[in-house]
Amino acid sequence: MTDIIIYHNPDCETSRNTLAMIRNAGVEPHVVEYLKTPPSRPLLMHLIERAGITPRQLLREKGTPYAQRGLGDERLTDTALVDAMMAHPILINRPLVVTPLGVRLCRPSEAVLDILPTPQQGAFAKEDGERVVGADGNRIPSP
Repeated sequence: MTDIIIYHNPDCETSRNTLAMIRNAGVEPHVVEYLKTPPSRPLLMHLIERAGITPRQLLREKGTPYAQRGLGDERLTDTALVDAMMAHPILINRPLVVTPLGVRLCRPSEAVLDILPTPQQGAFAKEDGERVVGADGNRIPSP
């Protein structure tokens, strides 16, 4: 059994597509609805480090208090950005996926394919109809 965790927002199409691709690999992940159960500060810092990104790269702008909080200010420290994400979990971009092969912010959703330890079990198309995996279970190259 492969242990996979997805920090998920069911209202987000990208997050739903990512979850569906994990399931298309024959894996039922541990789903953490991070808006209901936000990660602790140490866990969030660990996820950021393992994903090889900065807090700014994890920061979500759309549909959040990003602008109202002045988070576009490049002078803000990583600590200040993480403080904002802890105070307003909606600022955490999603989905974050943890697998035995690494941690990835899966934007676009097919980025999850790079860290799934098991292959896709068949064709997969995103909710918008874009085909990303063929019937053979292999990734379809982007045009």
